[in-house]
Amino acid sequence: MRIHVVAALIGALLSLPAIASDPAASGKRPNFVIILIDDGAFTDLGPYGGEAHTPTIDMLAARGALFTSYHTSPLCSPSRAMILTGIDNHRTGVATIPETLPAAQAGKKGYSMHFEPGVDTVAVRLKGAGYRTYMAGKWHLGQGPGDLPNGHGFDRSLALDASGADNWQQKPYMPYYAHADWFEDGKPVQLPENFYSSQLIIDRMIDYLKQDQSNPAPFLAYIPFQAVHIPVQAPREYTEHYAHTFDDGWDAMRERRWRRAKALGLIPQDAELPPVNDRLRKWDQQSAEQKALFAKSMAVYAGMIEAMDANIGRLVAHLQETGQFDNTIFFITSDNGPEPSDPVSQVGFETWMSQHGYERKIETLGEKGSMNFIGPEWANAAAAPNRLFKFYSAEGGLHVPLIVSGPGVVPAHVESLSFVTDITPTIYDYAGIDPAKWNGPVPLTGKSLAPVLRGQSDRTYAADAAVGIEVGGNAALFKGDYKITHVTLPWGDAQWHLYHLADDPGEAKDLREQEPERFKAMLADYDAYAKQVGVLKLPDDFNPQTQVAINAFKKQVELFRTRLIGGALVLVALVGWFVWRRRTSTQK
Repeated sequence: MRIHVVAALIGALLSLPAIASDPAASGKRPNFVIILIDDGAFTDLGPYGGEAHTPTIDMLAARGALFTSYHTSPLCSPSRAMILTGIDNHRTGVATIPETLPAAQAGKKGYSMHFEPGVDTVAVRLKGAGYRTYMAGKWHLGQGPGDLPNGHGFDRSLALDASGADNWQQKPYMPYYAHADWFEDGKPVQLPENFYSSQLIIDRMIDYLKQDQSNPAPFLAYIPFQAVHIPVQAPREYTEHYAHTFDDGWDAMRERRWRRAKALGLIPQDAELPPVNDRLRKWDQQSAEQKALFAKSMAVYAGMIEAMDANIGRLVAHLQETGQFDNTIFFITSDNGPEPSDPVSQVGFETWMSQHGYERKIETLGEKGSMNFIGPEWANAAAAPNRLFKFYSAEGGLHVPLIVSGPGVVPAHVESLSFVTDITPTIYDYAGIDPAKWNGPVPLTGKSLAPVLRGQSDRTYAADAAVGIEVGGNAALFKGDYKITHVTLPWGDAQWHLYHLADDPGEAKDLREQEPERFKAMLADYDAYAKQVGVLKLPDDFNPQTQVAINAFKKQVELFRTRLIGGALVLVALVGWFVWRRRTSTQK
């Protein structure tokens, strides 16, 4: 197993040339590359102690800022909306994801599932400031005319409009979708017969850059990967690097990540590892065959991260060869914590798999035609030292990596509390856009991280600033070192709890009884936030994963009805043709 230590990062940093001067001082506007991992955990990447080999990301982290208290939302679309706008998800129109949207919220203001009028993306603003703008990867922020990337400021784009898709073939990954729709510059496109998603995405981004290489204008490149979303798939040569890395199971990996997080200074030395949820299976109670399959599933996961990093390395090499690397600021982060879903356990899913060319065999796990996922136990382990995972507002769902690297960024570990809405204003700051022009019809929610990145400040938010987040009933409010959180069923109790994150990042000690006045005040802060942004409250028994199953079933019924109606029309036409032929022959 590869061990990542602070000394290695320091050595890499000392071997690099000096960081380029701040663009604000030089007058040369920087390029921006936003690399978005799908469902990546806080400690998945090499600089955060992960098992996967990530030399490109390691290099970028060594020459930049590594954030230890950056937070996103618990689901992908709301996070993507906030990354691209700097605006709270409810004000963008993407309060949650279509797959978990209950009927009671559908179509309401803030819940349209696409950018609503007055919401400007960072691409729109940068394009207006003379930037070239490109996107390649997963979109999931609306579909149809006006709702794809070309309608939101991107000059060139290759976009998957769904929440995910197969990485080897152009086909859906779950019953919610009838097919996997990709669009280039707003028009439907057929992908190559042979491709792998991470390679395809970087190929297209490099193509866009090459096609415009004579244009001296700076650029924005938004690269939302499919890695490591379900189906978790990777080329065999990468998976084989981790053939025995996870053989001792999820409990052992969870403790190792917790200990490495301490060794790397990501959490306090006395931080507790939160207790394991009773719903999770025990590793030592699994059969030898199950253990082998589970270990291989996680090996593919690590292989998918390494494959992604290798393709990021191809982009970095292109920028180096064309003399653009030293003037490029990279943002590397994840949209939410690790994915806990186990689709195969859902009724009817194996039948759906067989109809769509999927199987789950250990020999070919992660390769073409394979349905792979890591499930709740590995997701919980991957989230260590945090609690729980994607969908939920516990730290395992919200606390993810953020690396910022490039000119004007002082190499450091950044402990400052920061949020997904802060990336867009940070880009505006480094691009030299007048702060008076940052706000459009819908004002920004986030704040620029530039003062922290430049070493001019040690915090972005004041100690008394209250910052809220809500997606699908999962809610949290941060204030200084404290957090209150409401986690829905089935992994939470749908009650509010209070934690002191500075000492207890794993949320092992609920303080609501010990500090009732603080708890009450923070609940009032959350209520004010929810009213301000337009949160539509859900019942306490709301279960986002149950809602996914309900919505997927409705989609299948709709698809079946469409096919049934189509078949009936064909049958009527055939009967009509037969009657006409018979009458014609009789008349003769």
